[in-house]
Amino acid sequence: METTRIGVCNLCEAICGLRITLEDGVVTGVRGNPDDPLSRGHICPKGVAIADVHADPDRLRRPVRRVTGASGETSWQEIGWDEALDLAAEGIAASVNRHGRQALGIYLGNPNVHSLGAMTHGTAMVRGFRTRNTFSATSVDQLPHQLVAHLMYGHQLLLPVPDIDRTSYFLVFGANPMASNGSLMTVPDFPGRLRELKARGGRMVVFDPRRTETARVATEHHFVRPGTDAHVLLAMVQVLVAEGLTRPPSYVEGLDAAVAAVADFTPEHAEAASGVPAEEIRRVAREYAAADGAVAYGRVGVSTHAFGTVCQWAVQLLNLLTGNLDRVGGAMLTSPAIDAVGTGLIGRGHHDLWRSRVRGLPEFAGELPVAALREEIETPGDGQVRALLTLSGNPVLSTPDGAALDRALDGLDFMVAVDIYVNETTRHADVILPPTTALERDHYDLVFHLLAVRNTARFTPAVLEPAKGALHDWQVYRELARRTARRLDARLPLRRRLTQRARLSASPTLLIGLLLRRGGSGVTLRRLRANPSGVDLGPLRPDQLPGRLLRRDHLVDAAPELVLADLDRLRAQPTPAPDQLLLIGRRHQRDCNGWLHNAERLTRGRPRHQLLMNPRDLGERGLTDGAVVTVSSRIGSVQVEVQASDDLMPGVVSLPHGYGHGRPGSRMSRAAEVPGVSINDLTDPAMLDVSGNAAFSGVPVTVTA
Repeated sequence: METTRIGVCNLCEAICGLRITLEDGVVTGVRGNPDDPLSRGHICPKGVAIADVHADPDRLRRPVRRVTGASGETSWQEIGWDEALDLAAEGIAASVNRHGRQALGIYLGNPNVHSLGAMTHGTAMVRGFRTRNTFSATSVDQLPHQLVAHLMYGHQLLLPVPDIDRTSYFLVFGANPMASNGSLMTVPDFPGRLRELKARGGRMVVFDPRRTETARVATEHHFVRPGTDAHVLLAMVQVLVAEGLTRPPSYVEGLDAAVAAVADFTPEHAEAASGVPAEEIRRVAREYAAADGAVAYGRVGVSTHAFGTVCQWAVQLLNLLTGNLDRVGGAMLTSPAIDAVGTGLIGRGHHDLWRSRVRGLPEFAGELPVAALREEIETPGDGQVRALLTLSGNPVLSTPDGAALDRALDGLDFMVAVDIYVNETTRHADVILPPTTALERDHYDLVFHLLAVRNTARFTPAVLEPAKGALHDWQVYRELARRTARRLDARLPLRRRLTQRARLSASPTLLIGLLLRRGGSGVTLRRLRANPSGVDLGPLRPDQLPGRLLRRDHLVDAAPELVLADLDRLRAQPTPAPDQLLLIGRRHQRDCNGWLHNAERLTRGRPRHQLLMNPRDLGERGLTDGAVVTVSSRIGSVQVEVQASDDLMPGVVSLPHGYGHGRPGSRMSRAAEVPGVSINDLTDPAMLDVSGNAAFSGVPVTVTA
């Protein structure tokens, strides 16, 4: 019998609503839900393929332990949940009892923020372990955004969102929402919203070293040399100030210091560094200031380079100085039914309370930069990481110098992975604990409703029944905390703390009901169950500042000392040699970080793994389109086919993120057949932003036959 259920795609930040057709418990069709007030019927290829993850024959359905044979070969043995959880708890506790709590390292991958259970129970478990050696995908992505929000507004997720549905001028740096559906800007159906922007006479101006899918449909696109966006952004700020085009609100401190700090970042200086003509910088700044409702937005391309924090500060200054912060058509705060910021459900963040043991890198919000993970495993001494717990992540593919991290994982005493695959990282684990998949569990987005371009609320009950004996991720985290606590030395304060965290026995769904009642929006779990497509709470609302600022003085800090101190490093940034190639990454709509290459419907069609290179750069090196080339950086080399593309600025080459699944030992058969290499075998763990975020954009490389 055929039935239709309302679902949600939580594979990316767009959180699109779905209509899912079922026949005898099997998904037979997935379409966008036109009744969803946020996604409006939009769906991308990932959403269509969401059931493929559940049906994937390579997906782990029961826990497995790694077994090494007499001749050294590795195999995987299925075991029961009790045995697996006890094995995991014993290994973690043994390391902590012998070497102290810093001996446990924890890595949280991107999928955690897309899972309700991971947000409610996984984060509680991690905090319960109280290890300073905690790492996550944040420091290879959006860490500069969160640090700037913490410094300027008082909370790491108090992030103003572009009011794209009403803006007249959308200024974009290093972002590709046509492929990503937005990021730190939950904007499903970006193509439709862009058409609406243009229909009302609006403009979208893009700065990017590649003519991306977004740049192709922009009103105008400007090439900018990788790693130099900060010069262009600060030059625009300088123009606004020099020409008297500013109208900042009253609730700001430090404006004089900020203005003085950027006075020498002129458009001429920016042209020399970035290649963007000075007059184009002036023109865009003037047009932006004159627009009736404008918003600047910068994303991965400007976060993941050596000056990501300066870039995100400059983006905030553009919105602030032109009066476009907290204004219709500008950058505004959401009003979610569950305010995870205002209620303190997600902490404000803190910076530099401790530093990494080997390199002295500062923490942010309790996490160290993941670029330090390898050295913390390999370097002997007090606090050395000897056991590792990974939660839904694949850092071997997604973090700097992945090949070296791959080797380092072999040196661990013990490793546990909570994951549904044996992948390039989890193949090193002693035991893998696979939770249910997205369609088998209830869902409410605690984070992405905070970042959406419209205020909505939506609760999605599980579409499919989990298999008998399967555990949800929150049940895995609760049990792992409980069983580890029982095995810890009774004299350790950690045991008492972890035991308290393990008492989080309420289900995530029950917690959502309680949080909604506290929220004061009038939205209840009963109402959301009665409206599975979601409840529309209206467009973003202006005039919420300074009331929602969380700094003690309730003022925006326009001149954070940490950022101003980093400007001298920016001034000293050397100009690349004329023959120097700079590597950037890229994302595709059919990919999702380091996974989904096991879904055949997402990987078929033309290959997308090649190194893209400007024809002029190919010719100068005697290389031909389609040839296999060697790409080398300071830390490694890879071989891959090259493809000529006018979409690349001369002097720039591009590899996609999330490829390179063919390493021995992983059990993702379809993924291993997808050609390509990992860009992170070239990215340099020594290249970091002041926040500790990894610099993937602007890595110096050579390309040879």
